[in-house]
Amino acid sequence: MTTIQNVSPLSAEKLFDILKTEFGTYTDAKLGTNLAIEYAHVYDVINVSFPEIIEGTVFTLIVNDVSVELSNNGDNAEYNTDLLEQHLIEFLNQHCN
Repeated sequence: MTTIQNVSPLSAEKLFDILKTEFGTYTDAKLGTNLAIEYAHVYDVINVSFPEIIEGTVFTLIVNDVSVELSNNGDNAEYNTDLLEQHLIEFLNQHCN
């Protein structure tokens, strides 16, 4: 689990909107791909999945006023999700700091 500290409070709703509108473009530019990304948001939890390449929820974000906790739920034996996680952490650091 990775914890990213918020410099200013960031609600789950706001982060969900930022992810939906900007993370796909950010990831595609970094990887030179056109990945389909799905998001689900309930209360302070955001799930991120990549249905074309990995089955199920890959990342879970738990958002509160002081931090965003990121859990990698991907199966690293079958898919190396470390690169996707690295880009998600960079993206979150840009938007949380």
